[in-house]
Amino acid sequence: MADGPVILFDAACVLCSANARFILRHDKTARFQLASVQSFAGAAICRRHGVDPEDPTTLLVVEGARVRRDSDAILAIYQGLGFPWALAGVFRLIPAALRDRVYRWIARNRYRFFGKRQSCWTAPPEYRDRIL
Repeated sequence: MADGPVILFDAACVLCSANARFILRHDKTARFQLASVQSFAGAAICRRHGVDPEDPTTLLVVEGARVRRDSDAILAIYQGLGFPWALAGVFRLIPAALRDRVYRWIARNRYRFFGKRQSCWTAPPEYRDRIL
């Protein structure tokens, strides 16, 4: 298992893959590791936390025993990237029920809005050590 937080994302989703690339590029301290829900390791972690890897409806951030999902996961990632991305933490002022409603609407419609890849995204060679 990884040392730091693991982000589980849908590598078939264009939006999710773009977010994964953004995280890898801006995570200067290499704090996060990523796993696609389509991978063996990612699917196992998803199942352990009650997410169906065949129909992922959320992004997860797993750090030890703590699991963040939905908008809390997104905010934890951007806060973990440091300044200026950590400024996204201001969205915690919005009640989680409202943030999560918006998150889930986007998640349900992500393929329609952003598209679905024919094959899963793979990380460039310089980031492969950060992919589970």
